[in-house]
Amino acid sequence: MAEPILLRNVGVPNSHEIDVYVERGGYKALPKALKEFKPPELVDLVKRSGLRGRGGAGFPAGVKWGFLPKGVYPRYLVCNADEGEPGTFKDRVLIEHDPHGLIEGIAISCYACEASKAFIYIRGEYETGAQRLDHAVQQACQRGFLGKNIQGSGYDLDVIVHRGAGAYICGEETGLLTSLEGGRGHPKLKPPFPASEGLYRKPTIINNVETLFNVPFIVERGAEWYTSMGTEKSPGPKLFCISGHVNRPGVYELPLGTPLRTLIDDYAGGPLDGRPIKAVIPGGSSTPMITPEHLDVTLDYEALAGAGTMLGSGAVIVIGEGTCIVRAVERLAEFYRHESCGKCIPCREGTDWLWKILHRIEQGNGREEDIDLLLDICDNIGGKSFCPLGDAALGPVMSSIKHFREEYLQHVRGHGCPFAAQG
Repeated sequence: MAEPILLRNVGVPNSHEIDVYVERGGYKALPKALKEFKPPELVDLVKRSGLRGRGGAGFPAGVKWGFLPKGVYPRYLVCNADEGEPGTFKDRVLIEHDPHGLIEGIAISCYACEASKAFIYIRGEYETGAQRLDHAVQQACQRGFLGKNIQGSGYDLDVIVHRGAGAYICGEETGLLTSLEGGRGHPKLKPPFPASEGLYRKPTIINNVETLFNVPFIVERGAEWYTSMGTEKSPGPKLFCISGHVNRPGVYELPLGTPLRTLIDDYAGGPLDGRPIKAVIPGGSSTPMITPEHLDVTLDYEALAGAGTMLGSGAVIVIGEGTCIVRAVERLAEFYRHESCGKCIPCREGTDWLWKILHRIEQGNGREEDIDLLLDICDNIGGKSFCPLGDAALGPVMSSIKHFREEYLQHVRGHGCPFAAQG
């Protein structure tokens, strides 16, 4: 992109301080929203912008806000900063380098949703981010951008930073709410959905960090400006984390609809050591992997769905030739096995068996029938688990068998990993 939008303050000295944020144009959208818009008009503006949730599901943010039941108060807004998906680190960059950008987005969104209290549920491991958010909240209160009678508007808002305790399951919105209420991070059955009955059984909007970060730009520059970027169904800029076998891993800002090959070659410096690409996981570890024939697919929700995968959180993991796919999938299966909360049987038992079978295949003790057994277990987890974690565990397993079944057979027939000598 010619002009960084979401990353405009990243790399600027002391960008987490309020003076730097204001000097660079910050806290202009909030007074504008309070003076020029009524809450329903802001909801309509975000709907017209087409802003979709950046946490993984891609649900339209304005539509979600519109689900709040009329006349039911208090209402809450919760910022989901529990970024735990392997391969995903975009929200961390925003929080550490531009916390006031997030706070301004939260304040405008709370005003639109008529909420007077907001919570930022941040991943427990994000020590620096949590400290900077606490500091930013204090600064915003001192300058009149949070607290009582914000900018003389009569609108009040309190923002509370709440640190998680290292549980991936708390990134799931109802598990997050249970944890925020002081309970064990177990998901809740839906419906009711949080918009109608969420935190403390009151209407609650839950949005991802990057989603809320977009809101001030939409207020300041308009819905038409926002829809001028990206695609018709996936508008706006998007942050992509790219890691794995590339020369310049990191976070890059591109319009939705940018080809995957452009991200890898032009921004991430191409494959590491010129090694051919073997597979790409395009949206975080839970999304199905794709092969080099899909490198020209565009990075938007519809195109990736057409390629049999998902945009997810926008976390691209590049896997180069010479990498053992079975070992990589075993490692991901170990993660989901460890992070399953154990509440429901399909996920609790299924993720355990997926890892056990993958482990024995990788160790050279597998059987040919184990490959179809893995798919059978996936079938017994998919759509039958209490929350999306069970389904998330299936993406790497099923797609790796689809694209690399022969590699699984090599492990079985050779009684060991054919890539073991390469480390």
